[in-house]
Amino acid sequence: MAVMARESWTDERIDDFKENVNQRFDQVDKRFDQVDQRFDLVDKRFELVDKRFELVEKQIAEVKGEVKELRQTMIQGFFVLVGIQATSTLTIAGLIVF
Repeated sequence: MAVMARESWTDERIDDFKENVNQRFDQVDKRFDQVDQRFDLVDKRFELVDKRFELVEKQIAEVKGEVKELRQTMIQGFFVLVGIQATSTLTIAGLIVF
């Protein structure tokens, strides 16, 4: 079985290692800053989507109200037409009888 030779770590090598580790963590911090910026953009997009949904919901509520009013008007018109038909039928029947 081969045994690897143990390298000695001098203070200079440890300092180099420490600096290398610090640089890597600095790079990671920069990447996380970029990720945070992207999440901020995503949050803004969701806010815009929420505002659009609120607008659409208001418009749907307005359309529902208009449809309800139209339905009521149509029902009233139907009863007026039935009344006119009944009146004209009775009038014609009355003329025929007399």
